[in-house]
Amino acid sequence: MTDRAPTRTAGRVRTYDALAIPLTDDVTETALRLMEAAADAFADKGFHATTTRDVASRAGLSPAGVYVHFASKEELLFSICMRGHTAARDMIVDAAAAADSPVDALAAIMTNFSRWHAEHYRVGRIVQYEFAHLTPAHREAVMGLRKEIDAQVRSVLLDGIGRGDFVIDDVPHTTLALMSLCIDVARWYQPGIKRTPAEIGETNGRLGLRLAGARWAAT
Repeated sequence: MTDRAPTRTAGRVRTYDALAIPLTDDVTETALRLMEAAADAFADKGFHATTTRDVASRAGLSPAGVYVHFASKEELLFSICMRGHTAARDMIVDAAAAADSPVDALAAIMTNFSRWHAEHYRVGRIVQYEFAHLTPAHREAVMGLRKEIDAQVRSVLLDGIGRGDFVIDDVPHTTLALMSLCIDVARWYQPGIKRTPAEIGETNGRLGLRLAGARWAAT
């Protein structure tokens, strides 16, 4: 990813700007435009109700133009899911690596992952809730990225337990609860609500530390 720009904020939590569907060397701008159009269409109408004609129209192309870049509507969904999960994983890995302690790492992960699901709530809904429409092989590929995200969070929790920063009886279920708190933001967030994505991230950062039984003197 080329768009991440970490900046130091209050409370030792770094924030990361990550696009929902980043443009990388292996994708053309037209293919990216199609993915963005498909993401909008899937978010508005759902995967099954969206046609390739809908996607093409939103991207300013003919229906035949879709198949130049993607073999099917499912492949479009797969590309969006892979890029969305990759963007989120890279952001989480970077946030953890830049932190000075497990407490800072967990706060950064929860803050940034929650904010990402608010800022990119339309893509977030697709990659989290349209996942079942992928083929078994594509689901397995996306699951690989999900497992990497899960492993990164578990590693931070285990490190914190080892240092005496966290009090956790069940690491797997705590990891699930922490990630669910972030992911669910995409389900209920709407632009114009009282809280901003940044405020949602800060709140979930604090809640995440409570769930992990963090020593508040360390935060």
